[in-house]
Amino acid sequence: MAGMVRIQAGDPDVRSRHLLALPGDVGADEVEVLAVSRFAQARWEEDEVVPQPRGIMGPMTAALGIRAVGSSTPARTLRLARLSTLTGPYRVEAEDAVNLGLPTTSTLAYVLTAPRERGEKPYPGGDRDGLKRAFPDGMPIREEERVLQWMVAAARRLGGSVRTGENGTVLTPDVDSAIDLTVLSDSWLEPAEALAVVQSVQPRARLSEATSTWNGPAPGVGRDAGGRPGWVAEAGGRGLSAALERYGVDDEAERQRLMDEASAYDELMLAVPPVPEAYGVLVDLGHDGTLSVEAGVETALPPLMRGLPWTQGGVVAYRVHWEPPFIEELEAERPSFEHRVARSRAAPLVQAVARVVHAAIGGEIADEADFLVDPEDV
Repeated sequence: MAGMVRIQAGDPDVRSRHLLALPGDVGADEVEVLAVSRFAQARWEEDEVVPQPRGIMGPMTAALGIRAVGSSTPARTLRLARLSTLTGPYRVEAEDAVNLGLPTTSTLAYVLTAPRERGEKPYPGGDRDGLKRAFPDGMPIREEERVLQWMVAAARRLGGSVRTGENGTVLTPDVDSAIDLTVLSDSWLEPAEALAVVQSVQPRARLSEATSTWNGPAPGVGRDAGGRPGWVAEAGGRGLSAALERYGVDDEAERQRLMDEASAYDELMLAVPPVPEAYGVLVDLGHDGTLSVEAGVETALPPLMRGLPWTQGGVVAYRVHWEPPFIEELEAERPSFEHRVARSRAAPLVQAVARVVHAAIGGEIADEADFLVDPEDV
């Protein structure tokens, strides 16, 4: 890092920008991968490299307020969206980290250039990312919102922080606050097969099924007060009978035909139910909440996966989700001690289930932010 340009915490231009601060062992390629995972057009703008500084405390670089200290390696500009770029990395000295309110582990920084787009004041409710706290007068919207949400997600993944430019609020998301994982594959597991896979690591797993069954309409339903085929009328009305009359269908035989068709359809659905397009597997964790595997077709793939040959025929998502006893704590920026203890016990179970599902069907594993995860790291 000795060859990097140093960020100057006292410069007002630095303090007015959104910053992504990271530990020193995070490479620029890791930031790039996370950017490409969220923004389809993300790329390094090689033709717009920040110019080399000219001497000690030389002229400002393309990222305002960042000055050179001796000979240094030029920073690079990463295009995130149409109007937003991230420039860096820059060196952060301990004194600058303190002045900016950043954790002492922050030794690298990227500077965001993005439009200022604000909407209404934040609504009451959960604020796991801390953005409501950072923008009490008006929440970011449109492109600024998307980019800031990505920065917080990247900070959570890489163990970093985000400093918002206007109020100087520092957001240091808990790396353990998002434990859900999703296995994305082109293979479909039947419910019984998925249950067997999950039970290999969680014997108490069961299929999520309706608590009651439907055996068709009750006797007499579909008849009006005179015993004729009709429908259950709303209060003050005559239901289907009145509707048919409005459209000129007043023949008794036609009414009977419509009702017979409806009954036949009901009987067919009861006898041969459609093949499920989604299902769930549940694991009761007692005081620690519930673990579920929710299987269904996925249409919104991470950009990194959209061009892969195996995704062209359709992808199934197997979402391994932990639901705590008090679900509102999932969106708390600082959840209770009890929640964190339950989460610490649930996290390895989520990982174990994701591993066995991936081993059974292959594909990719993504975290809650749709960032891909190496299966060996799960």
